[in-house]
Amino acid sequence: MQESKIIDAKVIVTCPGRNFVTLKIATSDGIYGVGDGTLNGRELAVSAYLQEHVIPCLLGRDPDRIEDTWQYLYRGAYWRRGPVTMAAIAAVDMALWDIKAKRANMPLYQLLGGRCREHVTVYSHTNGHDIPELLDSVAKHIELGYKAIRVQCAIPGVPDAYGVPHGDKPYEPADSGIPREEVWSTPKYLNFAPKMIEAVRTKFGPDLPLLHDAHHRLTPIEAAALGKSLEDFRLFWLEDATPAEDQQAFRLIRQHTTTPLAVGEVFNSIFDCQQLISERLIDYIRASLTHAGGITHMRRIASFADLYSVRTGCHGPTDVSPICMGAALHFDLSVPNFGIQEHMPHSAQTDEVFPHAYTFNNGYMHPGERSGHGVDIDEKLAARFPHKRMYLPIARLEDGTLHNW
Repeated sequence: MQESKIIDAKVIVTCPGRNFVTLKIATSDGIYGVGDGTLNGRELAVSAYLQEHVIPCLLGRDPDRIEDTWQYLYRGAYWRRGPVTMAAIAAVDMALWDIKAKRANMPLYQLLGGRCREHVTVYSHTNGHDIPELLDSVAKHIELGYKAIRVQCAIPGVPDAYGVPHGDKPYEPADSGIPREEVWSTPKYLNFAPKMIEAVRTKFGPDLPLLHDAHHRLTPIEAAALGKSLEDFRLFWLEDATPAEDQQAFRLIRQHTTTPLAVGEVFNSIFDCQQLISERLIDYIRASLTHAGGITHMRRIASFADLYSVRTGCHGPTDVSPICMGAALHFDLSVPNFGIQEHMPHSAQTDEVFPHAYTFNNGYMHPGERSGHGVDIDEKLAARFPHKRMYLPIARLEDGTLHNW
């Protein structure tokens, strides 16, 4: 049989409410695959990297050599890692796995070793402009079937709390124009957060898994104090307690609290979490397939984490496309040390642009049985939604000092 070759690859940038970057790769035997390269606020940088540097190197290559192609794009570029490079590599990697599974005529999870569970437990986001509104949001999501809930709430005296929408629209931090500036107060947050979690626990009991995101805004000792103050409420995890560029900072947090820790949504490679995992400084690794080099590299991270009883909790926001969600669900179904999957439902408009096989039912998701990763892109519909320049916000303290958003 004649060897298949990559004969075409193109980048599709579309904005059905928010921007997404899709790479579509076609082969000489008539199969195509799609991958997600979305990087919130820097989409065109990834698009340019793919078009100017990656696609010319793909043409003529064997699409079946996924690991070799990954190494070629990573080691061969010399300038390694970073969010733009790794998102571009992820887009290629997802598309090639999609092609390989389509050629095998089986769902991707079968090629990854088959399923380790029947379905994927997911958690959703709840929020409120005050505690009563948050409690209502939690109740509504329980009615929808979610068995694990992330809780965020507006903080008295703080104009802009992370995870809380402006007005009554679903939370979406990216905005048009230049980056929006938000005001933050760590002391007010540390005073309020335990009261918020206590209110949720009091109303919904001890058995509901609760998650909370500090969003990199605390120093290590502040994070340690927060974790200690939340121990009685038995969080499923405290997410992104402090910026993790300094992996040793998590040693200090561990010394003071047994609250489970999760981190990694801004990580790009296994080296970003090597110490965190090997020293058991975290309990969940949250890197996403799109931002950490695709399925190939996330499998490497998960296998390494499994040695140290660290479980996965992949980032799954609306600022990665349904292609990433579909691929993540195949990954989640297949890895032995899966923990939980984040689920922020995309808009109806986005779902139309990206038809998919994955489903949600009673707190669980499943990637479906369609060959490949089960997600496609409607190019004609995508063309109706041109790119819009958007930025994530920045945060300043009350005295004007720039802070971690």
